[in-house]
Amino acid sequence: MAHRLGEAGSEGAAVRQRESSAMNALELRGVEKSFKKRRSEVVRALDSVSFTVGRGEVVGILGPNGSGKSTLVRVISTLVVPDAGSVRVFGVDAIRHPKTVQRSMNRVSVEASFFKKLSAMENLLYGAKLYGVTTREAKPRIKEILDNIGFDRKRASEPMEHLSRGMQQKIALARALLTSPVLMLLDEPTTGLDPRSKRDVQAFIRRIKAAHDSSILLCTHDMDEAEELCDRVGIMVDGRILALEEPEKLKRRYARDGHVPSLEETFMAATGYTVEEASA
Repeated sequence: MAHRLGEAGSEGAAVRQRESSAMNALELRGVEKSFKKRRSEVVRALDSVSFTVGRGEVVGILGPNGSGKSTLVRVISTLVVPDAGSVRVFGVDAIRHPKTVQRSMNRVSVEASFFKKLSAMENLLYGAKLYGVTTREAKPRIKEILDNIGFDRKRASEPMEHLSRGMQQKIALARALLTSPVLMLLDEPTTGLDPRSKRDVQAFIRRIKAAHDSSILLCTHDMDEAEELCDRVGIMVDGRILALEEPEKLKRRYARDGHVPSLEETFMAATGYTVEEASA
């Protein structure tokens, strides 16, 4: 009887775990990833990373270049297979079922790739077709998105190779938003944008979250951007997440002598470095 009760308890725990995973848009447990840099040098890009992104939540991962943010996004988006740990997207195992989870998310990266000889509009229409969106459906949606992110529609007919890096970044964001993904992975989405364009993109990210209840993982080294957009912020250095809390709670954690630090001061208190020093 005791054995049967134990089995029932295990089954109940498994059910509760599945229900908990389904409540989250994203759940990582003990994710590790290493790369062989030279003959004998191994770099650990992700070191036992565990966190969740709730449905409709914006979670920011704040860290310098080389901290592991981009590897984290590649693992979640199924471009890179982790060495250990688990990744679940809306309760689905992303490692075992990559095709299934790919349909529910989209990724914007500073290294976005395009057909450079084709125009911005042609690239967007091609991206829409990959997700089963017809040209007739996509065109008005593209116009709306380009207006919202401050992109001059007249330039949408120009080849991508003629556009600045900032303009290409806007097209990358537009491509990701075309399918109204329920999980968005944003890897430095405003890098290379001028201040006005950055504000336009940030405002549009907020509108997308509100209108579509999208869940967002934002990886950035921009302190103001993280504090402005995120419900919770994590500090990542050397492949490890040192802390992940609401911005105000995170700052109060490192308060000294009644002084509540800025997010930049919090990063320095947590790591011992400025973002620039940590990047170096």
